[in-house]
Amino acid sequence: MRSFLTPTAGVACLFALAVTGCSAGSGGTSAAAPGAAARTGGGSPAPPDGSASPGAGAAGTSYAPYVSAVEASANDSAGSPTAYNLAFVINGDSACTPTWNGANAIGDPAVKSRVSKLTASGATARVSFGGASGTELAASCDSASALARAYGEALDAVGSTQADFDVEGDELTDADSVALRSQAIAALQKERPGLEVSFTLPVMPTGLDADSLALLASANTYDVQVSTVNLMTMNYGESYAADMGGYAITSATAAQAQLRKVFGSTDAGAWKGMALTSMIGTNDVAGETFSLADAAQVRAFAVEKGIAWVSLWSAFRDQQCSAADAAKRDALTNCSGVRQSSGAFAEAFSK
Repeated sequence: MRSFLTPTAGVACLFALAVTGCSAGSGGTSAAAPGAAARTGGGSPAPPDGSASPGAGAAGTSYAPYVSAVEASANDSAGSPTAYNLAFVINGDSACTPTWNGANAIGDPAVKSRVSKLTASGATARVSFGGASGTELAASCDSASALARAYGEALDAVGSTQADFDVEGDELTDADSVALRSQAIAALQKERPGLEVSFTLPVMPTGLDADSLALLASANTYDVQVSTVNLMTMNYGESYAADMGGYAITSATAAQAQLRKVFGSTDAGAWKGMALTSMIGTNDVAGETFSLADAAQVRAFAVEKGIAWVSLWSAFRDQQCSAADAAKRDALTNCSGVRQSSGAFAEAFSK
């Protein structure tokens, strides 16, 4: 997903949230039996009877929007999120130095104050590393230990136990940084046994591509405990227009079969180990517009399948454009580009 810098066109253990064992060939134990304790997208253990956690949907599907870690939006709390994805931690001016969007120090007191307000209702904060712009930490740090320290510094700055790694573009195809990241995350999880890890990856209606599957295989190789694979259901290309809700569902269905194979999961476990993030309204690709009806369709599908959480890019775009936002660039960065009431997409993703 796009960062806040510049608008651009865009384990071995199976999901720790869905099962508690390890995938075949990992050197670990066998996968847990179906029905093992799960975690919701908000980070709270799911009740053993499978009922929903507080704040989740009827089937336990949470709503967790992407928000700016620096600037508040009037739409942040729309839909009563159970978690917030704080975007984004990337490298700063010096090597292996975590910053918020390359501009704000990781220990910026204003960010800490903002996160405190976001979580006052009981929601959790998930730190998202990476994004589409700037330099990712895995491309700047020269060792797994240094990278793990950088990740830990960012998590500690806001008191988070949830880390999301948004890997796309050149970083997704860089085998060296993929391996370094996996090693660093595995080391960090050994230091912090309660750390929940998600990977945010691009997807097509045909499923995850070879590079994304290689990243997940690398996580398996280094025994990273993966809670969730968050699919960016957006920006498919000019040959995919019109039914964005349908494409999201087709993409999720194709990826679910892949995740079952990669992690050796049960059918239900692969769904529970998935999240879906849509770019609301006007997308980066001409002809792609994700509507409120699409959001309701995706939400209903997620609840039906028991998907962990749904999200949107982003809370500050969840509003109708003003006359001053007439340019397409503004519609992509400041508003949705479609007719709506403020926070309407959040509400659709929460019901």
